Amino acid sequence: MGEEKDFHGVVDLVAMKAITFRDEGRTPTVGDVPTDMAGEADAAREALIELVAEADDSLMEQFFEAGTLTQAQLEAGLKTATADRHVFPLVCTSATANVGIQPLLDTILTYVQSPAGRVLPIVTSDGETSSYDPEEAGTAALVWKTVADPFAGRITLFRVACGSLKSDSTIHNVSVDVSERVGTVALMQGKKQESVAEIKGGDLGTVAKLKDTRTGNTLAARGTPWQFAPFEFTEPVLSKKIPQSAIPGIRKTSQLLLSGQGQLHIEVTVAKLKRRFGVTADLKLPRIPYRETIKVATEAHGRHKKQTGGHGQFGDCKIKVAPLSRGADFQFIDEIFGGAIPRGFIPAVEKGIQEARTRGYLAGYPMVDFSVTLYDGSFHSVDSNEMSFKMAGRLAFRDAMSRAKPTLLEPVMNVEVYAPSDFAGDLMGDLNGRRGRIVGMETRGASTSIKARVPMSEMLTYEQQLTSSTGGRGSYHMEFSHYDEVPAHIQDKVIAAAKAEAGQGDEEDGN
Repeated sequence: MGEEKDFHGVVDLVAMKAITFRDEGRTPTVGDVPTDMAGEADAAREALIELVAEADDSLMEQFFEAGTLTQAQLEAGLKTATADRHVFPLVCTSATANVGIQPLLDTILTYVQSPAGRVLPIVTSDGETSSYDPEEAGTAALVWKTVADPFAGRITLFRVACGSLKSDSTIHNVSVDVSERVGTVALMQGKKQESVAEIKGGDLGTVAKLKDTRTGNTLAARGTPWQFAPFEFTEPVLSKKIPQSAIPGIRKTSQLLLSGQGQLHIEVTVAKLKRRFGVTADLKLPRIPYRETIKVATEAHGRHKKQTGGHGQFGDCKIKVAPLSRGADFQFIDEIFGGAIPRGFIPAVEKGIQEARTRGYLAGYPMVDFSVTLYDGSFHSVDSNEMSFKMAGRLAFRDAMSRAKPTLLEPVMNVEVYAPSDFAGDLMGDLNGRRGRIVGMETRGASTSIKARVPMSEMLTYEQQLTSSTGGRGSYHMEFSHYDEVPAHIQDKVIAAAKAEAGQGDEEDGN
């Protein structure tokens, strides 16, 4: 009833009553459905009745016979359909305006199944999805969150599905097959913890300082042949790089990424790092995980020969390189016959090529999607050794790359943008400007969903742009799709930037 600043109430389609919130205390007032909304409410209620009937065969028969359901049948059917996850009740609320909160709580109490009676999905030891009998399962708990406390250390938050988890006991972590000593268990009351003797089935509790237990793990009796089904975490849509100076001990060649569901999510996490652990992080845009590959097949020769007095070094190999399909990574093929290279030195050639390809050729990114065939070579009975053939493999790789037309690959993301339809044209234009390719569009009520494939490098600042252009009313989801070749004019800039960064790193190392 109303929208935006004029939002002042809701129509309950089950009770067919209007619930309004007009006084300062926002106390709900229950009354009749406004006349101007009666037609819309009747139609919506009929759709709800039909939806509930479809979830139960007996109710469907009643629906066909009578053309509708009684009030008692609707309420009972809605509760059953919700418990079976066929129907998800939707309640309109505004936390900031304190509107609709009481109906929300009433809906949870009326239609959502009690935690004590809910059976969580499990995965058996042979990988099959199944269910368990709460009466026979004993004690079993699911770890749903893990937090770090600067004073208490790791705090594990769990839900007891059946049985009870007691203080000063031992429980087995089925997920990682280790036993954990349980100290004092507690109930969470806001930020405070209330120590108790046990946490019973259906309740949420906490315990500190479990060594090997992580989010998603199952705690149960030793010998339990199943664990709760693992969580499916939402893919992050935004990542930022934490500077190495903020986290001591991080390798200079590594980058530590902080990923989340948006700019606000990441800012809150950074604030927590500062408040709890005294870590100040000035976030930067992350490096793009480019890859390198080749476009044509060629042959190459690598010879390593060195004489420094006494035993020298000698390794000689000939290879063929060829492109592979996207996503094939790397293949090494041994076609040595007649002992041109002793069998013991062939793995050394592969190792040299492997090390060289991980360092790349154009810009220092790993080289993928190609094969190397070792087909000939020579050796010295005294001077040849594994190191010599490893060096020969590296030289052969670099010789091949000089003629195989190496190129850069970039990650391309599947992107789905969801925003009011008024912004659809501008959003599609913006995605096209980011080298995106629109693959679909769907209207959902007053909103539009736009699906596109966009290079990751073009999406690093998209969250801020989307928020600005839609007034905060747009959202998006992003996940990896595939690698594709970088356009030539952009490739030159990426290579130049990579070489400049490598040069800066050498200067910092004193080289």
